[in-house]
Amino acid sequence: MKIEWLGHSSFKLTESTGISLITDPFDAVKVGVPYPEVSSDIVTVSHDHFDHNCVNAVKEYKLLINTPGEHSVDGVDIYGFRSYHDEKKGALRGKNTVFRFRMDGVEICHLGDIGEELSPLLAELIGSINILLIPVGGVYTINAAQAKEYVDLLMPDVVIPMHYMCEGYVTEFDELDEFLDLFPRRDIEYADTTELEFDRADFDGEKTRVIVPKKVN
Repeated sequence: MKIEWLGHSSFKLTESTGISLITDPFDAVKVGVPYPEVSSDIVTVSHDHFDHNCVNAVKEYKLLINTPGEHSVDGVDIYGFRSYHDEKKGALRGKNTVFRFRMDGVEICHLGDIGEELSPLLAELIGSINILLIPVGGVYTINAAQAKEYVDLLMPDVVIPMHYMCEGYVTEFDELDEFLDLFPRRDIEYADTTELEFDRADFDGEKTRVIVPKKVN
């Protein structure tokens, strides 16, 4: 399967069968960086804010999933779990949906704009995962230290950070290095492309690798 970073918290996940899924498309004008021209079979939206819900930016999608629940689409399993966008049970910024996907036998979790500490219940719902897509930029979501706690508790094989400060952003977020500095340098990989490819055999469960995709132009 392939994971392509489209910017901010948006990724395109593509199974070997060709079916594709895009997470949290954003409003390019309000965010401050371009959103690529992309199409997809499925779009998931973690919550209804402009930097995560710009579904019209995706061309020719067939299915929108923006609520918790269980879905199976052409062999792709999708599970949505209710969580909160802040540490006060949604009183500040509302609710958030965490999504777990199973594609080509690989378990991927997209945390959306999670703003709460990882509860035992949410950890149990997420379960054992291979790839964790996690916000690290603070401000409106968890910060670097909180994100590291998620990683330590969930113990994924691969972590791909998202939702951090990039050139051109209108909103100020924390820098990516604040998160990366919490890991041994030997465990951090900088990709030379925005698209990453994974196979079930890539995961040995021995350590967590942090992979940083190339920044979107």
